[in-house]
Amino acid sequence: MRPLLLATGAALALAAPLAARAETACADLAKATLPHAQVTAARVEALKSGEACRLSVTSRPTADSEIRIEVMIPVGQAWNGKYVQVGNGGLAGSIPSAAIKARAESGYAAAGTDDGHGGDGRTAEWAYRHPEKIVDFATRSLKETTEAAKALIVAQKGSPAKRSYFVGCSAGGREALMEAQRFPNDFDGIVAGATANYNTLSTGGRAYMQQALARPGGYLAPPQLELLQAAALRQCAHGEAFIRDQMACHFDPASLKCKPGQSEGCLTAPQIASAKAIYGGRMVAGKSMFPGYMPGAEAARGGWQAWNTGTSQETYAQSAGHAISSQFLKYFVYEDPNFDFLKMDLGPRYDQDRRKTAAVLDAVNPDLTPFKSHGGKLIQYHGWNDPAIPPLGSIRYHDEVAAKMGDTSAFYRLYMIPGMLHCQGGAGPGTVDWLDLLDHWVEAKAAPGELTATGADGASQRLCPYPGVARKAGDGFACAVGKKKG
Repeated sequence: MRPLLLATGAALALAAPLAARAETACADLAKATLPHAQVTAARVEALKSGEACRLSVTSRPTADSEIRIEVMIPVGQAWNGKYVQVGNGGLAGSIPSAAIKARAESGYAAAGTDDGHGGDGRTAEWAYRHPEKIVDFATRSLKETTEAAKALIVAQKGSPAKRSYFVGCSAGGREALMEAQRFPNDFDGIVAGATANYNTLSTGGRAYMQQALARPGGYLAPPQLELLQAAALRQCAHGEAFIRDQMACHFDPASLKCKPGQSEGCLTAPQIASAKAIYGGRMVAGKSMFPGYMPGAEAARGGWQAWNTGTSQETYAQSAGHAISSQFLKYFVYEDPNFDFLKMDLGPRYDQDRRKTAAVLDAVNPDLTPFKSHGGKLIQYHGWNDPAIPPLGSIRYHDEVAAKMGDTSAFYRLYMIPGMLHCQGGAGPGTVDWLDLLDHWVEAKAAPGELTATGADGASQRLCPYPGVARKAGDGFACAVGKKKG
């Protein structure tokens, strides 16, 4: 039996002479030694195309760290020779085992993490007075997972993966951009969906809209959401089920204002104010601090009720956006379990208060030069009707990268998907095999251009890279897209 790995560097150094040897048995990987980490379980699991070695790892890089990691390595011919790391979601707390196995089923060695704490994805009490756990959540758990997974692949196979990718959406999209910005040499390609990278800014925007909804008469119940959606579609969808060109849509909820004596089929002034807060995002002295959400899917299943308004005024605090934002501000920004975000000052003071947290958690560095120099490729995507993460935030980041680096088309593409909700679903077809697209770009060095996204009942729509990407004759950017507002 060949010796098990002692550390990542040592394993990589031994990779060449070990490559010709038989794979290490899964059970024997339980004896592997990792820097400040331990394999706690190793078992063989059936795949549709064979078997995989599923490994449970616990990493403790600091005295207050407990990062749980899961790695699945397809055995023998079931492995395609590549590695993919999957992102987490919400406030994390559990390992995304289903996503890991799905990638293993398609041939990849795959790994993911709970981001360094237990929880249900909506709570952050674990962060209170635990700054190291916050760092684990922000970045360190990602790096620990990468190092452990790559080392275990070498220990099992005798050689490293020939390609490494990262795929994440929502909080996992933030993690994806964090990888490109802070660990630029770790991955050959990255898919970043619905990126929550402006974490502290978007949370301030959520507090802003929740304060509007909480004012007397400001709540938007299902009938009001249906009115808003119908009016927006009537104005901007041109007879279709979703708005294709959001940049050309200038829907104003004030068009639904109740006339004197009218109480049905209209919105009151406080309700209009709430709708404007959701569409417009947080405003300070007339200036937009961060964008809001786009019209056309207000009443959709998985839309505003799930993320912003809840199903009733009595239970709206149970909406994901309300719960996560309240927890984020209590435990990350203000370190006060009694903090009430419905009463906070969202003026300029907040932008001072959030700086410490932003330095740790936000993934906003537009200088991707090291990632580009490494040869990395980045695909970012966002649904135009995302009710959780403002889609204009992805355009903002793309434009900031372009302003910093110039033409980014050789390594970075952004796709905005009409009608899609948060990461998936919605009236607009939005299914694309992003990992396959990324792998083709890396392997064949063929940059993606126009794509076809599919949906239910055979529906499809064309997608093009966001037009901020520099165009060249013959590069395939043929489909029409909306122009930027303003």
